[in-house]
Amino acid sequence: MKLKILYFAGLRETLGESGEDVDLPAAVGDVAGLIRFLTARGRQWEALGTYRNLRYAVNQEMARLDTPVVDGDEVAFFPPVTGG
Repeated sequence: MKLKILYFAGLRETLGESGEDVDLPAAVGDVAGLIRFLTARGRQWEALGTYRNLRYAVNQEMARLDTPVVDGDEVAFFPPVTGG
């Protein structure tokens, strides 16, 4: 299964990229599984699992951890943002 992943704000800074195409194993079926898969890469990817109020969208619709992901989906991650 192939997904398009987008990273925003501080997460984009931490990972050093704004997005990527990822081939996932069949066992990944929802947003929570995707996060586990990505954080298992180690190093800077572990940051994905550390955000308390991380938001996600699947195909430009806000999603939950149990939202399914299927081949061809676009998943975006939005960490909390502060401003002044």
